Order: sequence, then C-alpha cells, then structure tokens
Amino acid sequence: MTFELVPNLSEGRDPAIVDACVAAVEATGARVVHRTSDAAHHRSVLTILGDGDALIDAAVALAEVTTARIDLREHRGVHPRIGALDVLPFVPLGEATLAETAALAHRAAERIWERVRVPSYYYGAASASGRTLPAVRRAGFEGLAGRPDPPDVGAAGGHPSAGAIAVGARPILIAFNVELATGDLAVAREIARIVRERDGGLRTLRALGLRTGPEVVQVSLNVTMYHATPLYRVVETVRALAAERGVTVLGGELIGCLPLDAVVATADYYLGIARPLPDPQ
Repeated sequence: MTFELVPNLSEGRDPAIVDACVAAVEATGARVVHRTSDAAHHRSVLTILGDGDALIDAAVALAEVTTARIDLREHRGVHPRIGALDVLPFVPLGEATLAETAALAHRAAERIWERVRVPSYYYGAASASGRTLPAVRRAGFEGLAGRPDPPDVGAAGGHPSAGAIAVGARPILIAFNVELATGDLAVAREIARIVRERDGGLRTLRALGLRTGPEVVQVSLNVTMYHATPLYRVVETVRALAAERGVTVLGGELIGCLPLDAVVATADYYLGIARPLPDPQ
C-alpha cells in the first residue's frame, strides 16, 4: 500500500542541507518525487512516496539530518515554524485509509523521539481531538518553553535547537501562493483574513499574509479540500479582493504536487470548457 509524506523543512537557503535530506530519504527506499525551496520563507518541501515502513524510516532519517544540521536559534524566515523538521504529514493514497495513515504518524513520532529526542504534537487525523496545524504552530519555536499543552510524544519544552514537530495525518491538499504587486503587508493579511475559513471565508481554506520582497507580498494558501473549494475559485477571489485595493496579481506559485483532477478543473475553467468534475475519491 502506498502513502505520501510531505515534510516541511526549516531550511530554504542552503541546498547542501536539502540535498542531504533527500539523500537520507532515498537511502531508505522511499522516493522523493518533488522538492521545492524558498529563501524568503526559509523553508523547503519534499514530496515522498513509499509504503508505510519506508515512510517511517524516511521520517526518522529526516529527523536525524535536520536535528544535526538546522539550528532554529539562528533561523529567520517569514513562515511560522516550531521545528527544524517543522511539519510531517502522512497522506493516504489509493485504498489506504486515514486511520492507517494516523497509525504511521504515531509510529514515526515515537521512533523520532527515541532516536533524536525531538518531541511531536499531533494534528489532523493523528490527533484524538482533531487539533489543527495552525493550533499546533501558533506559539512558534520561541514559545515552546512556555506552552501549557504537553507534546503528544516526548518531553515538554522542545529540543534546544530543533524544537518540535507537527506530525499529522490528512487527505491530499494543495499548497498555493498568490503574489501581489505591493509592499503593503497589510493588504495580504487583510485578504488572507477575508478568504480563510476560520474567519468566515471560503470553506476548508487556510491563508496567511506574508512579505517575500520589498515590493511583493504573498497570500499563502492551503486548499485542504480542493473539490469543495476549487483552486481557480481561490485565485479569482484573491484577484478580485486585490483589485478592490488597487493591487495587481503578479503570479502564482505551486508548492509540491497537486491531483490531476484539480489541474483539469482549473484548465476547464480558464479555457471555458463545461464538463462535470469527477467524483472525489
């Protein structure tokens, strides 16, 4: 049975460290099918495929490399983070279930604690309470020492330099950023607040406003249920809100991979092709 692992690493500026992470993963027999790095976010995302045992081995291998080579006490980037290996989501593919995927997430967190003493907080289907990723990451690395909630695996306070890991189980999501031609960060933050679900916006959408350059800001998006909220609707909503504020869209940025049916639906919309979407699997 095949699963997907989409680790987010708190390193986007040193290719040698990302190369070492990729090599460590591939030595386990898992396959790295995509990688992307962003210097402003100071973050890299890998997309990894394999069976359950291979992905657990890959997760432990990543924890070893990131703990040895990333020091969050010296890390500065625009993206929120709590750990050197910041987010570790396991994703079911094909006939795999979220329950099976959550079991893999738990096994990985326990082995990581045994090997490198980095604690983990569960989110998504891995969490008995259904804790969300933003809730796990809200206090940041710097707030780990004072967190009132203990980690699900490991000791409170976090690793001195590697922090903690948000370990999750979730369905496939689309990570997509929309860049705006303005230096006004308040514009991106206001648009993010309007469109994200938790503030009454689009269903299943998460959004942050971030600065990526002197005259560029970004609405950073996670489309957690792309059938319910198609990618084109998200982009066009951001475009309309930006236009209302006299700001143009510079472009979009896909992080990682996305399902083929999401590509087809987006292409159909922009090409004016009318046909029913496939049923979600």
